[in-house]
Amino acid sequence: MLTRKKIQISILFVAGIILLLNILANKFFFRLDYTEDQRYSLSNATKDILSDLNDPVTISAYFSEDLPPDIEKVRQDFRDILVEYSSYSDGLIVYEFINPSESQETEMKAQQNGIQPIMINVRERDQMKQQRAYLGALVQMGERKEIIPFIQPGAAMEYALSTNIKKLSVTDKPQIALLQGHGEPGINAIQQLNNQLSILYTLNPVEFSDTLGVPFQYKTLVVIAPKDTIPDLHFKYFNEFLNRGGRLLIALNTVDGDLSTGAGSKVYTGLEDWLKEKGIEIEPAFLIDASCSNVMVQQQQGFFMMNTPVRFPYLPNITEFSEHPITEGLETVTFPFVSPIRLSQKDTSVVVYPLAVSSDKSGVQNPPLYFDVMKQWTAADFSLSSLPVAVIVEGNIAGNSNSKIVVFSDGDFAVNGEGQQAQQLQKDNISLMANAIDWLSDDTGLIELRTKGVTSRPLDASLEDGTKSLLKYLNFLLPIILIIIYGVFRFQLKRKIRTELISTEYVTEDKQ
Repeated sequence: MLTRKKIQISILFVAGIILLLNILANKFFFRLDYTEDQRYSLSNATKDILSDLNDPVTISAYFSEDLPPDIEKVRQDFRDILVEYSSYSDGLIVYEFINPSESQETEMKAQQNGIQPIMINVRERDQMKQQRAYLGALVQMGERKEIIPFIQPGAAMEYALSTNIKKLSVTDKPQIALLQGHGEPGINAIQQLNNQLSILYTLNPVEFSDTLGVPFQYKTLVVIAPKDTIPDLHFKYFNEFLNRGGRLLIALNTVDGDLSTGAGSKVYTGLEDWLKEKGIEIEPAFLIDASCSNVMVQQQQGFFMMNTPVRFPYLPNITEFSEHPITEGLETVTFPFVSPIRLSQKDTSVVVYPLAVSSDKSGVQNPPLYFDVMKQWTAADFSLSSLPVAVIVEGNIAGNSNSKIVVFSDGDFAVNGEGQQAQQLQKDNISLMANAIDWLSDDTGLIELRTKGVTSRPLDASLEDGTKSLLKYLNFLLPIILIIIYGVFRFQLKRKIRTELISTEYVTEDKQ
């Protein structure tokens, strides 16, 4: 029988358990993350950065309120990740959420801190209107500040936070050498790549001399699209650099395509022969692919000249990547006038393997040639498949077992150009090059976070509207129907058990 005292003891016991669980949860924070991309789990790289913090970091998140559900989710996801940062940093990460729309003063403060409003579309009463919104953050350590001006839905939040925290906590950035002196593009011609790398590194131009190769403060040397013949002495410098454990990235053109003249020709620098000795042969030929980008062609339509997109197989869209930190999260990289690579392992102590290959409908064309933009391509033109366009060499390349080389058979896929010739490149092109340099230069693991984000899986655009509606309502109603079915099953099961108990005859024996 329950007495008042027993009820009080039970209440105190339950309260004690709840209090203990809260204390343990506060001290030993954990979360079960069942998402495919582990979007709610911090990486080891982030945990290492947080554990190395000596000074507190303040994060001011400027987020508007009363946002549409899809935008509001960004705010909630950002709050969730900050909770984990604070927990793993033992309280050195301090954060606050500020609504800039609260007052003119807070809005002015947000803009002074580099957080500018964006316009978002909001549906209200079956009408679409635009609304100002803030979705940014200020990361501060002492007097030093870094800005995340816009946190895009589905973006890599962890990468943005971790890199900015590391940038504030590291006083001396590692230096990366960008080779010059053989017709290579300068730093001003790779603005996007330099901006990406500048978060964690300092990219410096380096020229070889008759007495000096790669200075000893550099761990990584980047060679992008040389045009002139490279002297033999400089290949000796390459070998010496690798021998001391240096890391080398080479993006090389063995062919050149000029759309203004429509001509394709060979390019020779001597680097091709040096790479061939290492087991990498970049063919002096054009790789063509049925999966490709378009070029705009002027065509007469009536009285007007119209720009019409025409597919151009000399601009392959590469979507087949090996499973590797360099290619993690990449979807499509466009390689203009790329060449196929042949791999031949010269030594068992050296491992050579592909990073990216063409599609199963590829081909090769040898220069010199003229581009026929209006050519009607057939299946016979694409009789090859899976031709490598990016490879890795690891092992005892030049007397040191820790040597690494990453080779791309196109030197221009991450080059913006200069002046009026400069062009904006797609994100994955820059990410691939930056990831490769990261992998060669950094051992913290931040490379894996650059492309970590929420994966979008929209319905196939080719589906009919009726099929889309069916899938939409099925996705919404199926869980409810399953719960109802389970409830009915449980009800029937209990009813059956109750009926059996009622119908059971119990026989009792009289005591003598």
